[in-house]
Amino acid sequence: MKRFILLLATVLLCVRMIGETLVPDSISNPIRTGFHPDPSICRVGEDYYLVTSSFTWFPGIPVYHSRDLTNWSLIGHALTNPKAIDFSGMTDNDGIWAPTLRYHQGTFYLITTAHGCGGNFYMTAKNPAGPWSDPVWLKDAPGIDPSLFFDEDGRCYYTGNRWDFKSAWPAQCAVWMQELDLQKGRLVGERKTLAYGHAANAKYAEGPHLYKIDDRYLLLMAEGGSDYNHAVIALTAKSLWGPYVPCTVNPVLTHRHLGKDYPVQSLGHADLVQTPDGHWYAVFLGKRVVEGGLVPLGRETFLCAVDFQNGEPIFNPGAGVIGNRLKRPPLPWTPVSKASKQNDFEGPALSPEWVTMRIPEQPFHHFAGGGLSLSLRPEMADSLVCPSMLLRRVHSHNFSATTTMSFSTRRANEWAGLVLYRTANGYYSLLKGKNEIRLTKVLLGQKTVIATLPWKEKSVVLRMVAKGATLRFYAGLSNDTFHQVGEIQSVDAVSDNKVNRFNGTGVGIYATSYAQKSNAEARFDSFEYE
Repeated sequence: MKRFILLLATVLLCVRMIGETLVPDSISNPIRTGFHPDPSICRVGEDYYLVTSSFTWFPGIPVYHSRDLTNWSLIGHALTNPKAIDFSGMTDNDGIWAPTLRYHQGTFYLITTAHGCGGNFYMTAKNPAGPWSDPVWLKDAPGIDPSLFFDEDGRCYYTGNRWDFKSAWPAQCAVWMQELDLQKGRLVGERKTLAYGHAANAKYAEGPHLYKIDDRYLLLMAEGGSDYNHAVIALTAKSLWGPYVPCTVNPVLTHRHLGKDYPVQSLGHADLVQTPDGHWYAVFLGKRVVEGGLVPLGRETFLCAVDFQNGEPIFNPGAGVIGNRLKRPPLPWTPVSKASKQNDFEGPALSPEWVTMRIPEQPFHHFAGGGLSLSLRPEMADSLVCPSMLLRRVHSHNFSATTTMSFSTRRANEWAGLVLYRTANGYYSLLKGKNEIRLTKVLLGQKTVIATLPWKEKSVVLRMVAKGATLRFYAGLSNDTFHQVGEIQSVDAVSDNKVNRFNGTGVGIYATSYAQKSNAEARFDSFEYE
C-alpha cells in the first residue's frame, strides 16, 4: 500500500510538473497574427476584449476574447447586418477603419469610421459577442479614427482627427474633442482641438485614445503615418480640456530609428489596458518584414508592457523595442480551443473565420451532400463588387492551403479553385477551367497568366505553399500525386505596395463566370489551412 501511495504521489507530481512546463515564460509577438490592424482593447472584470479594423471584409469588425492577454478566441463580429452599410464600389483600402471598444455601466460601445461609405458611427451591445445595434451615424463628426472616453462623472467624450483646415505644414492633422450625448446620439457643446502631434511638423496625427490615470488625463495618439515613420506619442493634462503637454519621452514607441532593415516596422496606433492587479499593457499595430523587404501579411496586433514613471508611459521598459517574443503577462494561463485547420464543409453554416469580400446581394454558396457549393457568377475578384469568394485570414509567413474540388464545364469563361487575395489589384488564383488548371497573378492591377496544366478530370486537389517570400502552387488527383504549376512565385502580389496599403491577406475558394451569366456550381469537399 505504501508503495502504491508513493507511486501515486510521484505520478501526480509529474503531472503537475508537466502541466507547469506547458505554461511558457514568454509568448509570441504579435498576439493576433495576420490581418489585424488598429487594435483596440478593453477589460471587464477578468475578461479582455479586442477589436481590429476589417475594411471591406464582411462580416466586419472581429471581436476577440481572452483572459490572459495571450490566448485569444474569435467570439463574433460587430457588423453583421448586410443592410447596415454598403461597401459597393469601395476599394479594398476603404470600409471599416480603426474601431475603438469601450465598456461603461453594463454596455459595450464600439465606435469607428466607415471610410468612403458613411463616415463615423457607433454601436452598442450588452454582450460583445453580439448582437450589436445598428450603426448610430454621427453627421457632424469630420475626420477619422473616432474614440470614446467616459469621464468620472459618466459623461462621454468623442475624440478623433481632422484635416479640413488650412494647414501650416504638409500632412498636418488635428486631434479634437467634443462631448457625445448618447441619449440623443449626437455631438453637443464645445468642440476643441487638443493637439497637432508632438513634433513641430508632425504628420498625420491620428488614432487618439484618452484616459484618466491617477490625477492626470493621458492622450495617446499616432503620428508619422501608418508606414515606416509610424510612432506612438503621449501628452498629458491636469484637466480634461487641457492644455495637453507632450511627454518628455516622446515618441513613446517607434521603430523608425532602427532603419528599414529591422524585421518589425511601422509600430503605432496603441491602446492601453490595465490588469486587475494594476499592471498596464498596450496593444498596437506593426508589420513583419520577410526577404526582400516584403510585407505579405499586412499590419498585425502586437503587445507590450507599459510602466508609468513620473506620470509618463514607458513602453516595453528595459528594452524599448519590440521583438518576436515578450514576457508572458502575469495572468492565469487560460488556453482556448484552436480553430480547426480542416474544414470539411459538412454544414449547416460556415465557421466564423470565413468572410466575404464586400457584402453579398444574394447567397452564392450552399451546403449539400457533405460539401460546399459555390455558384459561378459574373462578378470577379478584379472588380469592386462581392464575387463568389470565401476567405479566411493568413496568419503566418509559412503556410499551406489545400482544397479538394469537383467541377466540370464546357465553357471557356467558367473557372473555380483557390485564391490568395489582398486586393482587387493584387492576388493569385489557381483555378480549374474547361480543360486546364491555370495559375494567374495580378500585381499592381496587371493580370498575367503564369502557367497552365492540362486537366480533363472532374476532380482535383489544389494546393498553395508559402515559405517566407516565396509561393508554390500544385494540382493533383490526390495529396500523393501533385504536379507543380509554374515556377516558384514571389509574394509581391499580396505584399504592401502602392495599391495594397492598409488591409491584409486572405486565402480561400473562388468561382467566377467572368462577366457572363452561368448556372454552374463548383463543389468543394474540404479546405485545409495549416
